[in-house]
Amino acid sequence: MLERVWQDFLQIAREEEGSRVVETWLKAVTLERWDSLEQKVVLLAPNVFVKDWLHAHYIRLFEVHLSRLLNVSSLTVSVESQKKEPEKKSTGLNIVPARQVSYHPARKVLKPLKKRDRSPVTLNANYKFSTFVVGPSNSLAYAAAQAITEKPGVLYNPFFIYSSSGLGKTHLLHAIGNQVKQHNPERVVVYQSADRFVNEFINAIRFNKVHKFKEKYLEIDILLIDDIQFISNKEQTQEAFFHIFNSLYEAGKQIVFSSDTFPRNISGLAERICSRLEWGLVADMQIPSLETRIAILKKKAEANREALSDDVAHFISSRALSNIRELEGSLIRVMAFASLTKQPMSVELAKKVLVQSHHSDSVEVDFERVVRVISMNYSYSLTDLRSKSRNKELTFVRQVSMYLMKKLTKKSLQEIGLYLQRKNHSTVLHAYDKIEDEAQSDEKFKLKLQRMERKIMEQSCFI
Repeated sequence: MLERVWQDFLQIAREEEGSRVVETWLKAVTLERWDSLEQKVVLLAPNVFVKDWLHAHYIRLFEVHLSRLLNVSSLTVSVESQKKEPEKKSTGLNIVPARQVSYHPARKVLKPLKKRDRSPVTLNANYKFSTFVVGPSNSLAYAAAQAITEKPGVLYNPFFIYSSSGLGKTHLLHAIGNQVKQHNPERVVVYQSADRFVNEFINAIRFNKVHKFKEKYLEIDILLIDDIQFISNKEQTQEAFFHIFNSLYEAGKQIVFSSDTFPRNISGLAERICSRLEWGLVADMQIPSLETRIAILKKKAEANREALSDDVAHFISSRALSNIRELEGSLIRVMAFASLTKQPMSVELAKKVLVQSHHSDSVEVDFERVVRVISMNYSYSLTDLRSKSRNKELTFVRQVSMYLMKKLTKKSLQEIGLYLQRKNHSTVLHAYDKIEDEAQSDEKFKLKLQRMERKIMEQSCFI
């Protein structure tokens, strides 16, 4: 009975919140107990992070729909996390039993490790979880990355992270590898960029060593491949990758990928590879909020033993920067100039350095500027965009607005949803994906979208 109730709830949640919420947060949760006398439900989450996230974001969803499905007027919902296995040495992390994972058909259990030659270390020791600044834009990717180090190959396998360049994908891949190696040095962990994977395979063909190439990868416990999109349109490499993936997956080995786009949007990739990349958990990382950017700068300055005032951090973070590398680059320029000229870091000095730099000062894009350009192109007002009308044309224009707001502003999905008076941020994410797909298939619309983006950016510079 409980299983049927839970499956009905997941279907409702999928319709109301979207498939991504269900696959990411709710699929690994179980309806553990139902006390009809106390009218209390106990849900079991895989770890503490998921438990806390469910309490903060979805407790009302549980209360409303589970009470209806269980036919009670009111309901108390308690979310608990899995307990650690008592026989294992405590690592401060929650272990998820294999029975809780239902992402794809069963795999072979990873056999106990034997002593063997370890592959050369390819990890950057500076990239650790402790040096990664977490915010709303990257919290899911960060939490999942940490979770898979608890029991590699069991939870979220494969794990796929996608985002624009410079937002921390590579950092997380190295952090996974470093933490796994710290817990168990005998694990064979390999970080590899996709272009190096391709070159390695080409050399293997050239020197007739394809069998050794495959043998090397089949000995790996954790495979981390960065920028997987670079194997697109390379048929022989994809064929080799396909067989390596299958072998590692079936042996219960952990596989992690990063890309600049969602798997389905990588052109030139075989369908069977696309589907495998999506088997586990897919998480995106967005441009961090102002608060997160400030925290990143503070942490970077602290690592360099520099004092960074709130005013200077706010000024640098408020600039229209597209990624974290550029953000940190701005801080480094200011610190270097202050050191060379023996001046204290101040807002005035930061303005002087950054205005003279290649990246001139610019004003952040805001929602009003996006709506102004939308209105010029489609003749719909902000009131129309906020209305509950499901008119086909208006719905499409609303989705274009959400797409441009997500792409060009530093605002979160929740902030965009609230501004347009939508119920939840999954609507914004769905809109972004749909407009992205439309632009890929319709060249005329793509050009129109680009013209609107340029117009918005021009207004941002001169208004």
